[in-house]
Amino acid sequence: MTDGAGDFVVPVDKPEGPTSHDVVAMARRGLGTRRIGHTGTLDPFASGLLLLCVGWTTRLAEYLTGLDKTYEAVARLGVTTDTLDRDGVVLSESDAWRQLEESEIMRALSDFAGSIDQVPPQFSAKKLEGEAMHRRARRGEHVELAPVSVTVHDVQVTAVQLPEVRFSMRCSSGTYVRAIARDLGESLGVGAHLTSLRRTSVGSFTVNDAIAVDALKDTEEVARVAVEPAAALAHLPLVEIDGEVARRLLHGQKVRLSNDGSAAPVAVTHEGALFAIGEMRDGVLIPRKVFAS
Repeated sequence: MTDGAGDFVVPVDKPEGPTSHDVVAMARRGLGTRRIGHTGTLDPFASGLLLLCVGWTTRLAEYLTGLDKTYEAVARLGVTTDTLDRDGVVLSESDAWRQLEESEIMRALSDFAGSIDQVPPQFSAKKLEGEAMHRRARRGEHVELAPVSVTVHDVQVTAVQLPEVRFSMRCSSGTYVRAIARDLGESLGVGAHLTSLRRTSVGSFTVNDAIAVDALKDTEEVARVAVEPAAALAHLPLVEIDGEVARRLLHGQKVRLSNDGSAAPVAVTHEGALFAIGEMRDGVLIPRKVFAS
């Protein structure tokens, strides 16, 4: 199951309701360990794939949070809320959605494909001066946030049952689907908010391979889906090393492996198990994190 007892990544299907932190707390109780972290927040009203890093694999989280993500979502046209989702306070309502054609909606949503500048929601985990934006928003503060460049690789309308629009999208890390719903509503001149959000994949991980939160106390179920550290980093360039190189990396030494080649980061394995995270610079392997003792 793992490279070491209790050190693995486990994909969990978060239900609607609990926060991502709540799921981590459930996992800590179920697995009997405190050392657990997640790799990307899902809002309480959202469901879907949440990757949990257990044991020393918490040190891998930074290499998983930046992976592309896919979502299935539903936007409700004609109503705006302060949180941009169904849990927020209604700010405005409009019946102008009744005049919209499906082709018009599809065209407006397709405009968000590609590299776009997106203004993050006021209610978000994004930090400003060390404090999460949602805390400021709950105090009634409004902060003018600068647009952030994000990439929407693909976005498709999957169903239109006005005033609801169902769509799917694959996007870069840091993209707010709630903001896509907000901006779609503004583009159509009717306003909108998100009523449903489900994350279906993170990189090559899919929600189809995840377990329910209730199964976190079932060691056999956890073992069935647990991903070894090396496999969790399969998206990184791989460098396999022998025992002598491993010994030198343990001492923090740089090792020349070839005369060319640069990449950062790279997953370094020894005898098939993840040994370190390094950086290749002109054929020289530089250790950044060494996991073996």
